[in-house]
Amino acid sequence: MMVVDDHPIWREAVARDLTDEGFSVVATADGVAAARRRAEVVKPDVVLMDMRLSDGDGARATAEVLAVSPNTRILVLSASDERDDVLEAVKAGATGYLVKSASKPELVDAVRATLEGRAVFTPGLAGLVLGEYRRIAQSPKAKDGDAATPRLTERETDILRYVAKGLTAKQIAAKLSLSHRTVENHVQATFRKLQVANRVEATRYAIEHGLDK
Repeated sequence: MMVVDDHPIWREAVARDLTDEGFSVVATADGVAAARRRAEVVKPDVVLMDMRLSDGDGARATAEVLAVSPNTRILVLSASDERDDVLEAVKAGATGYLVKSASKPELVDAVRATLEGRAVFTPGLAGLVLGEYRRIAQSPKAKDGDAATPRLTERETDILRYVAKGLTAKQIAAKLSLSHRTVENHVQATFRKLQVANRVEATRYAIEHGLDK
């Protein structure tokens, strides 16, 4: 993984903490340009991204990193919990957003969840993001596309709801009294129908169509 932050002491401390927890920190960067250059070389699984950088902001850096390493997942770790910062980061492609007041165990859990493809947000910020997606989904433009919406079975819809809530396949299997393999098959079938690549995109679909409730 890679840590992007313009404060060297904080950047190195976070990198050290993550290394101590068994993560492989392959690079660090202090700004947009450096993040792009290093991501293009090391292709990190996860980037821990600050929103205030030496030569721009975290949203721009997120877009730049994903342009050269599209399979990378971006988890924002920022001092800011401003609505615009959160939404800009998510729109740029970030899969989660934590504020820097998060504890070390919370950060470690968030990085692990991000590696698994789950969306992670500081409590309170998730509601903000959900609200924004609902607003977009209810716009006239979104409604115009309803006819193209794929049809999911009742079982697929149930499973997608649980995916949107961050449950693992094993947890979903227990909830629905199904085998782990059956749930995984349903998840993959749902992803194919929705033409999404992973749980993060599926979660966004669920949010946009009100399945996260």
